Amino acid sequence: MHKVDFDLVEMTLDVMKYAIERISTTERNIGKPKKAEELKALVGETITEKGIGGEVAFNLWKKHLAKVNVPIDHPRNLAFVPAAPTRAAIMFDLVTSASSIHGAYWMEGAGGIFCENEAMKWIVSLTGLPEGAFGVFTSGGTAANLSAIVTAREYWRSLKDAHKREKGLIITSIGAHSSIKAMAKVADIDVFLVDSEDRLEGAALQETIDNLSSEQRERLFAVVATGGTTNAGIIDDLEGISAICNKENLWLHVDAAYGGGALVADSVRHLFKGIENADSITIDPHKWMFSPYDCGAVLYREPELAKNAHSQDGSYLDIFKDEGAHGFNPTDYQIQLTRRVRGLPLWFSLATHGTDRYKEAVERGIELAQIAGRLITEHPNVELVREPSLSCVLYRRIGWKPEDYTHWTYENHEKGFALVTPSKWKSGDTFETISRFCFINPDTTEQDIVEILKTME
Repeated sequence: MHKVDFDLVEMTLDVMKYAIERISTTERNIGKPKKAEELKALVGETITEKGIGGEVAFNLWKKHLAKVNVPIDHPRNLAFVPAAPTRAAIMFDLVTSASSIHGAYWMEGAGGIFCENEAMKWIVSLTGLPEGAFGVFTSGGTAANLSAIVTAREYWRSLKDAHKREKGLIITSIGAHSSIKAMAKVADIDVFLVDSEDRLEGAALQETIDNLSSEQRERLFAVVATGGTTNAGIIDDLEGISAICNKENLWLHVDAAYGGGALVADSVRHLFKGIENADSITIDPHKWMFSPYDCGAVLYREPELAKNAHSQDGSYLDIFKDEGAHGFNPTDYQIQLTRRVRGLPLWFSLATHGTDRYKEAVERGIELAQIAGRLITEHPNVELVREPSLSCVLYRRIGWKPEDYTHWTYENHEKGFALVTPSKWKSGDTFETISRFCFINPDTTEQDIVEILKTME
């Protein structure tokens, strides 16, 4: 398996040809899924004792399996939070994989980690965090949020012996990302939810804290605010929240996994005022910083606190802390030991294009949301649920029931036309089913939006 022979060289050329075509094409289809039984009938047994051969396996991929995926960078993929990695980043993702770098410790991955750190310096500079702040790339927002909250919890425990015997408590809003509740289960902490899907204001946070029982207040150690909610692009009152966290001696984590990319945009940068006061921040470069999956990031005001929480010990790891291996060790600042240098494609794209091009691309997503808002306002059959925020647009088809949105989504997907999925928005005490656009890809056009809205007539 590990020998270099003619078949390997030939397969390498085939793979590179496929990659070149995929990177350079401007027209691609939106794939639609098939059931596992259907795929099995098409490709048969692929894992056998003797193997089916690279050529056969690759042809099965190209003919059948590649076509049932939805490209995250299709200009009419406006569901969830899509992505649009630059071609430079995709190319260097190939280089990253081919380089076989273990990115946990400087001793093994100095070159790759150096490049990651150059990109990280730029990200940190966008937030306004003070000198000494730094971060590390993770597998995504969930891993970043978990790393930050574990850091906050361990710091809280270090302040008072009694805390080591108590189950910690954090406050966030119902508009926060699903990963906050999920990672709280992993960290074994409780979550108190402020019942608002809209902007979390400082006053609402203070009222929530004041209404906690004395037992809950003793267990409260952190607040998670959102810098661009996944559902609606809403930015919490970061300035007001940070002031309260400072007064109440609480750790402030800002989940800006989606919205953090907008820090580069002059048109909305002011909306994030207060993020510079955070103790930790999550930003996903694989969302609005045009990096390939998977690439998240967690930033710390005081990285040493993260190191205290995450640094692993073992006789087999001692060599990495020896004088001859000194350098930045990413594994010390987040939950993973084994990691690839997932920030490397971002570094190459930034080095290739410069940060001004990033600013233009992010501003385009914001502009597309405003264009969509105007088109929806002018359309007789649809209306805005709320004004567009960042690059998210929530809107309803007048007269539709929840099942109508689901049918419409599947119909457009089945045709290979577009992927726009429904969501929900809290109206009073009930959650209304609505439709939602999220614009990330600068290649999406106004005409794309027009054509999608036409299908709602």
